[in-house]
Amino acid sequence: MANAVRSLSEMWRRHSMVLWVVMVLRLALTPQAHSQSFSVLYSFANSPDAANPTSILVSDANGTLYGTTFFGGANACGCGAVFKLTAGDREEVLYSFTGGSDGANPYAGLIRDAAGNLYGATTFGGDLSCGPPAGCGTVFKMDTTGTYSVLHAFTTGADGEFPYAGLLLDSAGNLYGTTVNGGYHSSNFGTVFKLDSNGNESILHRFTGGRDGAFPFGTLVADSAGDLYGTTSMYGQAGGGTVFRLKADGSMANLTSFANVDGRSPFAGVVRDDAGNFYGTTGFGGAAGMGIVFVVNRAGKKTVLHSFTGGTDGAFPYGGVLRDAAGNLYGTTSAGGNTACGGAGCGTVFKLDKQGNETLLYTFTGGTDGGTPYGGLIRDRAGNLYGTALIGGATGNGVVYRISKVP
Repeated sequence: MANAVRSLSEMWRRHSMVLWVVMVLRLALTPQAHSQSFSVLYSFANSPDAANPTSILVSDANGTLYGTTFFGGANACGCGAVFKLTAGDREEVLYSFTGGSDGANPYAGLIRDAAGNLYGATTFGGDLSCGPPAGCGTVFKMDTTGTYSVLHAFTTGADGEFPYAGLLLDSAGNLYGTTVNGGYHSSNFGTVFKLDSNGNESILHRFTGGRDGAFPFGTLVADSAGDLYGTTSMYGQAGGGTVFRLKADGSMANLTSFANVDGRSPFAGVVRDDAGNFYGTTGFGGAAGMGIVFVVNRAGKKTVLHSFTGGTDGAFPYGGVLRDAAGNLYGTTSAGGNTACGGAGCGTVFKLDKQGNETLLYTFTGGTDGGTPYGGLIRDRAGNLYGTALIGGATGNGVVYRISKVP
């Protein structure tokens, strides 16, 4: 267990390095020339504004965007916020976390139900006796009137701890998610959990750190049979994490396990096509150790579609991929692309066609255009892409951006 904790600590140290750097650095680089299709919709301004988004966005029928930020908000702790951005680029903070029983520091984005209610998770806060003094995280709801409520506060022990992933909502109103830690008293390798419409929690799987993997950071996806699919960032048969299937009857099976050259540490979840293939990214590994984009078919055969080199093509894709009707994949890398941001690069937005050919849609500079995108992308009916960047912008606190009419 001690070795597992050290491994997780080292992995997360690398994964969240920029989150800590951003507390002491506000980059003010001169932007390079960039494509006509890229535009910053909003620059976060820090307290009382939201600041430093790590999440994917969600939109409503009117084009209003909703998201979370890991830091910022109106409270002195800077424990993060829920925000919305209207089609006219007017931003409003809907809720500021206090760091107490309401939660703190939401890493993942939000989901919406048919009525317009928002659901999300905070990584910390909630029950402050769990992992004191930080708390082990919450699942929350914000209704259409703006009323905020905690649906579940995670506790130590057999319960989960520290949800980094977004949520999945089914037609009956049940919520599904993952926690990075918790599950067993002696081996806190994470969980898959379910909350029913009354907020009652069930643990569907407690990871063991064996063939089933450990430390799931990613959001789940479901098929028509109700089976759940996700990723673990470590262990499994080959040691570098897994893509797993959790059947409705509770049985767990791995579709694939990552070794290193074929990818390592998938931090995001996967997306599924109609044929039952799953697409995703790994934060590390691949030919250059800078992460990959992969596909796994129904039989568990894994294909590396692209290995990032750390050069102009990008490096370390922490967000997942978006797939369009033609089979193209879109995503972000948190580094690479250029030599800005301390020489590591400020990240990219990329497109992969069905043959795995990469097109760079944008290279961040860390200036007013933003930089270091941790979250994935969403796409509207017109083909515009929307995302968030952790740093940069007018005051260095991150941005919401759009790339227009991507074919």
